[in-house]
Amino acid sequence: MLEKREFYINGAWVAPAKPNDHNVIDPSTEEPCAVISLGGQEDTDKAVAAAKAALPGWMATPPAERIALLEKLLEVYKTRAEDLATAMSTEMGAPIEMSRASQVGAGTWHLSNFIKAAKDFHFEAPLGDHAPNDRIIREAVGVAALITPWNWPMNQITLKVGAAVVAGCTMVLKPSEESPLDAMIFAELMHEAGFPKGVFNLVNGDGVGVGSQLSSHEDVDMVSFTGSTRAGTAISKNAADTLKKVHLELGGKGANIIFADADEKAVKRGVMHMMQNTGQSCNAPSRMLVEASIYDKTVEEAGVVAGKITVGPASEEGRHIGPVVNEVQFNKIQDLIQKGIDEGARLVAGGTGRPDGLNRGFFVKPTVFADVTPDMTIAREEIFGPVLSIMKFDTEEQAVEIANDTVYGLTNYVQSTDGTRRNRLARQLRSGMVEMNGQGRAAGSPFGGMKRSGNGREGGLYGIEDFTEIKAVSGWAAE
Repeated sequence: MLEKREFYINGAWVAPAKPNDHNVIDPSTEEPCAVISLGGQEDTDKAVAAAKAALPGWMATPPAERIALLEKLLEVYKTRAEDLATAMSTEMGAPIEMSRASQVGAGTWHLSNFIKAAKDFHFEAPLGDHAPNDRIIREAVGVAALITPWNWPMNQITLKVGAAVVAGCTMVLKPSEESPLDAMIFAELMHEAGFPKGVFNLVNGDGVGVGSQLSSHEDVDMVSFTGSTRAGTAISKNAADTLKKVHLELGGKGANIIFADADEKAVKRGVMHMMQNTGQSCNAPSRMLVEASIYDKTVEEAGVVAGKITVGPASEEGRHIGPVVNEVQFNKIQDLIQKGIDEGARLVAGGTGRPDGLNRGFFVKPTVFADVTPDMTIAREEIFGPVLSIMKFDTEEQAVEIANDTVYGLTNYVQSTDGTRRNRLARQLRSGMVEMNGQGRAAGSPFGGMKRSGNGREGGLYGIEDFTEIKAVSGWAAE
């Protein structure tokens, strides 16, 4: 079993101030795969102090030099791709092929896009032609606490670290204690890339401990958090006393609206997207809203597609889905599937219990419910597992009403060959993102939500902006 108890602080690996062992569990086997240490206040303070001390020099580093370091990071990141893939597959259950392609690939994608965006980012610009002596300066927020989740570890770490590096922020990363191994490899990459001491620090810990210590710390200027809405609320309250900037990327309950004129792959695409990463994505299209005239055949097709999805250990090669991350999530999902049955939804595929042949590991059957109504628990709560709820609508107006009837507002989806209709719905749906006809958002497109899905945006120019403050200057002398 791996022993990875140290933290990365001020350019070196250091022992925790006090021993506090925590087993990292392989969700495919339910057995420990590594032991880390959870940090305490002294470790948090040490990491924040290192970041604070490094801030003036890092802010003063020319953007071109910061970009060059990011380019070096991308270079060394690629050399450790297999190590990262294996770590994430083992600790959070992403099947190894998916881990290589999507989990590791997300990091490559974001780092590459930040490098491109940074070269077009203006840290100083005139206010306008009417004010030749006014300048708008964007400068780093300061010390940033980066608190990342277990479900897409490298995706979230690179989205936060890449933006912070370009903006000139120093940082303390607290990855999820469920998936710390990939983050520790990432710290090794930051070191190898040659970032100055104190610019990047890592302290392992849980939300109640290091997470709370960072979000309330008087020397932390910003918290960028990805995780549950419940935790995001707690972080906001914790941060309020110091009035620090808080960026939140939280839960979702995405609606996938399928009209009768949708393309022939729309249903399969929707089911497969829902089941990707074993349903553990905040932007999952978990509510499939279907026009009445194609409802019955859509339900039948969705059940067939889900029934063909195989489930297996994360270490095995192949195009299957793996386990959910831990026992708590497994039990929560099982309870919500049972709740769907008890409240009268029609079970089309899957159900409670583990898939056949899998008696150990946190494996969940790919599950599809039909005849779901907006008041049912499975239509309202974020399940965060491979569970799809299918609902019927008669009119476009009703579809929009159902889609918007949620506390969340992260991503919605529209499937229709009518371009005018798609554009109309995109304007009406209350979410930070709308994806249509299976077309993914382009490089640099901002990721983020509204309502209880959070605030702020990640990725590209928008992501960099979130790690900066705006300074308005008058009386600027011509240079």
